[in-house]
Amino acid sequence: MKEILRLEHIQKYYGNQGNITKAINDISFSISEGEFAGIMGASGSGKTTLLNCISTIDTVSAGHIYLDGGDVTEIKEKELARFRRENLGFIFQDFNLLDTLTISENIALALTIHHVPAHEIEGKVAEMAGTLNITDILDKYPYQVSGGQKQRCACARAMINKPKLLLADEPTGALDSHSSQMLLSTMQSINKQLGATILMVTHDAFSASYANRILFLRDGMIFTEILKGGDSRKAFFEKILDVLTMLGGGQSDVR
Repeated sequence: MKEILRLEHIQKYYGNQGNITKAINDISFSISEGEFAGIMGASGSGKTTLLNCISTIDTVSAGHIYLDGGDVTEIKEKELARFRRENLGFIFQDFNLLDTLTISENIALALTIHHVPAHEIEGKVAEMAGTLNITDILDKYPYQVSGGQKQRCACARAMINKPKLLLADEPTGALDSHSSQMLLSTMQSINKQLGATILMVTHDAFSASYANRILFLRDGMIFTEILKGGDSRKAFFEKILDVLTMLGGGQSDVR
């Protein structure tokens, strides 16, 4: 499998001399193309900071991050927005949809910014909406659809540019259990059917059980990692709970 993301000895400090907090302390790992990986850890373990560094929202204090062979940590400030648009997709906990645009227009936004011709946009939006089963709500506005439909719209928007890496930060945090299950199934299907490479930060064992590999953080370092392999989702869920118990907490209901 082709390596799409590689982190080499990442460190992130906050504060100044005499009062330094190490949010990330020498983390190294890689993600293969087409992988669905999760990052778990207690609050303050460094998982969100790590995601922010990978997404270039934050900068590392030391180390290097490579996406498809290019050094992300060397990108100049004025080129970061373009880099994110062309290479990364984002799924946020609170959807980040624009209420003044229809579902179709929200999905098309990234293509519009890239000046893709209108007739091409229409076809791409229709194809992605069909994949995520939201064709029937394309003409509605975000306030007219359910939380689960909003999140699938957010998935479609994140995937429309065929990003090299899809980053999801607590994607089920604002959803009820039914909508969470639908979203996670959707993410699993875009991983399998579209070959999307997904890196998801979550505190929830149920959400994590949809991934194929989980990295556990503690105190800014990798505590351990587990692979799903041939396990059923339920068996993987139990393994995740076992590690969380070792880490000192984290429970979730089997759904």
